[in-house]
Amino acid sequence: MNKLRHMSLFAHIVESGSITAAAQSLALSKSVLSQHLKALEQDLGVTLLKRTTRRQRLTSAGKTFYEQCKILNQTALHAWHEAQQYSLVAKGKVRITAPNALMSTLIAPALAEVCITHPQLEPELIADDRQLDLLEDNIDLAIRVGHSKDCDAKQRWIGEFKDVLCGTAEVVKNYQPDQHRYIANLWQGSDIHHTLKNEHGECKQFTAIASCVVNSFDTNFALINNGAGIGLVPEFKLTEPDCNLHPVFPGFVLASNPVYALYTFSKQVPLSISVCLQGIEAQLANTMA
Repeated sequence: MNKLRHMSLFAHIVESGSITAAAQSLALSKSVLSQHLKALEQDLGVTLLKRTTRRQRLTSAGKTFYEQCKILNQTALHAWHEAQQYSLVAKGKVRITAPNALMSTLIAPALAEVCITHPQLEPELIADDRQLDLLEDNIDLAIRVGHSKDCDAKQRWIGEFKDVLCGTAEVVKNYQPDQHRYIANLWQGSDIHHTLKNEHGECKQFTAIASCVVNSFDTNFALINNGAGIGLVPEFKLTEPDCNLHPVFPGFVLASNPVYALYTFSKQVPLSISVCLQGIEAQLANTMA
């Protein structure tokens, strides 16, 4: 690294016309610059500059060497400006993962608006109910339901929603505790237990063995919405025009599901991630409102 530092300062000395002028532009002392130049010439074993108290002139070796040092400084400056652009303009690839239920209803609509505002963004969306490893799977932003234990990533609460135990009007009308089909998401398993409460704090316990287990939220919703049985559906889905579902136990609700955003950036969160997260957070708040 000292070699690169020596080369960069040498180019500044040449372009400034003197060590004194270079020291002023770089806010360094003349003695420091002189030491860098001396060390550089000693390491190379050649004289680069012929100097008097008033003038300096490049040697033949110095002219050739300066051309490469100039390219080095130009490349470094270009790289610096390119990197800074990411703090000024939201752009580039962003890998985002979320559960199936949230991806289609919240994440994708939110990012559609974000992409309109920030056309240089290139989001890659991964709908997966598994909790992908942020580093191993190269995930920039993960949206998860519930706090993730034993996770080194930074976790930020961004909102919450409730699931509703529901079915079609016909299924709910004919519901009997021991004579129903429960449609479960894969993450629920087959042994189902729910605790519901009403506004007076009274609890209702619900247990079931899943009659059907699916690995896709859209499949789960389609089965319940077409009368195959009862199951959990996020409350914001119940307001959609194509939804024909009703609560199995009116007046009783399940506990809220907290939603967290996870990322591995401990200090400076990139602008591309920030605008995506703001859009998702706003979409969640608007949907629940």
